[in-house]
Order: sequence, then C-alpha cells, then structure tokens
Amino acid sequence: MDRMRKIKRQLSLTLRGGSSGEKSLNETIGSQDAGRNRTLAQIVHEDVKMGSDGESDQASATSSDEVHSPVRVRLRNNPGRKISTEDINKRLSLPADIRLPDGYLEKFSLNSPLFDKPLSRRLRRVSLSEIGFGKLETYVKLDKLGEGTYATVYKGRSKLTDNLVALKEIRLEHEEGAPCTAIREVSLLKDLKHANIVTLHDIIHTQKSLTLVFEYLDKDLKQYLDDCGNCIHMHNVKLFLFQLLRGLNYCHRRKVLHRDLKPQNLLINDRGELKLADFGLARAKSIPTKTYSNEVVTLWYRPPDILLGSTDYSTQIDMWGVGCIFYEMATGRPLFPGSTVEEELHFIFKLLGTPTEETWPGITSNEEFISYNYPRYRADCLHNHTPRLDNDGVDLLSKLLQFEGKKRISADEAMRHSYFQCLGERVLTLPDTTSIFALQDIQLEKETGMRTTSLSDSGKNGARVPFTILQ
Repeated sequence: MDRMRKIKRQLSLTLRGGSSGEKSLNETIGSQDAGRNRTLAQIVHEDVKMGSDGESDQASATSSDEVHSPVRVRLRNNPGRKISTEDINKRLSLPADIRLPDGYLEKFSLNSPLFDKPLSRRLRRVSLSEIGFGKLETYVKLDKLGEGTYATVYKGRSKLTDNLVALKEIRLEHEEGAPCTAIREVSLLKDLKHANIVTLHDIIHTQKSLTLVFEYLDKDLKQYLDDCGNCIHMHNVKLFLFQLLRGLNYCHRRKVLHRDLKPQNLLINDRGELKLADFGLARAKSIPTKTYSNEVVTLWYRPPDILLGSTDYSTQIDMWGVGCIFYEMATGRPLFPGSTVEEELHFIFKLLGTPTEETWPGITSNEEFISYNYPRYRADCLHNHTPRLDNDGVDLLSKLLQFEGKKRISADEAMRHSYFQCLGERVLTLPDTTSIFALQDIQLEKETGMRTTSLSDSGKNGARVPFTILQ
C-alpha cells in the first residue's frame, strides 16, 4: 500500500510539473517499453492530436521540444498567397470540420515558419493551445452520465467541431494524485489508432483534475443487448464479433493486452461500429515471461487459468473473454455468471468438463484446483446451448473456450475462421483506421423489436455508462 502511494505521489508530482517530472512514465508504472523515455507531463501535453469521428493522428514519440513535427506540408513560397484554414488543418493534422478562432489565420501567418519547413514541437503545441485544445472552456457539459470515487463522466460537445464528446473528469487528490489506471489508459490510447478502438481526442490537465476527451458513442454492447430484448440479429452478432477481433488483433500485434473485456467495455455507435474502450487495466507486454496480477478481467469473463492463480499469461487472456462475449451475443445470456471464483470455475467445468491431466496437463498438481474438489463432469455439447449458432460458429466458440491459454485461437486466426467467410476477403486487408462499413456489401441488419433509449437518461437512472468511472 505504501509503495502504491509513493507511485501515485510520483505521478501527481509529474503531472503538476514537479521536480520529479523527469522520471519516465514507464519507470513509474512499469507497463511500457523501457526504450520510450517519455515523462507523464510529456504524455499529457504533447502527443495527442485532435481527431474527428474516430480519426486522429499521432505525433512523434520522441520527447524533445526541439525535434520537428513529422507533418510536412510543402507549398510554394508565394508572398501574395494567403494561408487558408485548409493549410492550417494540414499543417497541424486537424480534422476538416475544425473551427478556428477569429484572427487565428493572421496570427499563424506571422508566427509560423515557412510552410516548406517543418514545424517544431514547441510551436505546434502553442498553436494547438491557441486554437483551444487542452482547455476546459472548449467543451460544453451537457449531461452527467455517471460518477465514481475518482471520476465523473459527462456527455459534452466540442466548440471546435460541434461534435458530441464524452468527458471523463478524473479528480486529482493531493496525496494520491492521478489513479494509475487513468495514466495507463492515456499512455496506451495515445499509441493505439484503429477504427475499432475508441479515440482519445484531447487531454486537459488542471491542478484539480485530469479530463480525458473521448469520441462519443451511443451505447455499449450490454445496453445494445438490452434494447434488442437480448436477441441480436445473428448477422449483427457476426459483424460485432469480427470488429472486436479486429481491434483486439491490432492491440495484440503491438503486445498490448486489454485484460478487461466485457460487454460494458465495447462501445457501439448508430452506424454499428464497435470499439474497444476502457484500457485502464491494459498492459504493454514486452517480455514473454513477465508475470502479472491475476486480479484482472471481470469474473464472468475471466479464463480458468487466471481463476486458478496463474500470473504468467499472454494475449490469450483476452481470447477467453471474446468467447464469453460471443456466446452472450448469440444467446442473450451470460455464459458463466459466477459470483465467486469457486462458483465461476464450477460453471465452467460443468459445461466444458472437469479437466484431467490428459485435457489440461499439470492441473492435478494445482493446489487451488485440488482444494475445490469438483465433481468429475463430462463435457457437454456446445450445440445444445447455442441453437442459433451454425457449425462454423460453434467450432469458433470451442476454439476460444480452451482451458489452456496456449491452445486458444488467436485474434488473427479467429478473423480468418470460416465463420466469417461470408464477409469476403476485403475485410482482412482494410487499413487499420478504416471501418468495415466502408465496404458497400457490409451493412448492419435492422434489429426487430429494438427499443431506443437515451444514454443520458440511462445515466441519470443509475444504469450503465459507456466508460468506466474509476470506482
């Protein structure tokens, strides 16, 4: 406990520009590649570039203010030519729908280097601040969606683009500083740019709070299930599952483990685009043998090896959760709704069979497993529990729900499974930031019996909100 307080105190000092600000975020939380020596202050103030409707750009990973921005726009040096809003947008990697303050074009023309020369990081940061990034007054709070011990989530609107945003306002305690989960989420989301991962638009740091500005999505998968009467169209189940795998595969290629997959952490917009959110428990896995805490993943979506105490895991930890979510979408009910670890394992073994040395080598010497003394259940047929899934769907589900992590299908392999053959080959070759709905033959089917709900109303009634609010 004392060690955690020291870590949080270090993070707080770094955020506030204290003398310890030179210590890198990676050294502080131990979750990033040691080669990236970026302090938390640099993470908050430098790298994020505003995006629009799910698109954003990433600045150079280097921490020097003297290093030039990678964005280079070459224009002919015509003294009589006026700089346009489009020029500024290209120069600073801004969305096309940005609204520049009055007089900003003239000011930028005087202060900016010639357009055929790169823009320094310092000048770029100043320019973004003058436009309105990093300032609370740039965003209007519309509704409170939820509140936790450390944070409050609001629905808001950006004055720069007039788009809806989600404002995650994290309170900074004097002694504790910013929660490690918030710092980890900022660190990872700044480097994860994908159509199926929620976009972090802006970061606002004040003495009392750290506000994360996210793109706004209408609801989460759990709420979508409720609105459908727990019966999602099977074509839509396939599209949601593929998008989940696509976003997860992008993370896993970068050695990032989400570690908290559940329907509440999968956000969906009115177009049907599904995006991974809440990276507060995520970790960057740089060393294959590294051990982690086994207190991760919500109980219903936690794999059996983690339930039995394993702390040596890799990207396969997420794949069990994918299987549980797949089942829940297909049937409308949770697969293993245990209230304790013992009950959770009991549900798992009752369906998949109690493991033996033949089905799970080494399990008979696991002290946790021995202590529970489970009955010897025989594996049940998944077909009996998933009547709406075809043979390919059941086969994919079984490959996700393997006891041993190393035997579970990977996200990349799952995307290429025959279950998704009807989507065509082009979905596998799309650029990372392109939605699958950019393909004309990919469309969400209309849900029969879908009821509409206001997300702001659901938040006021104490229901779910689409962002973890740090209880």
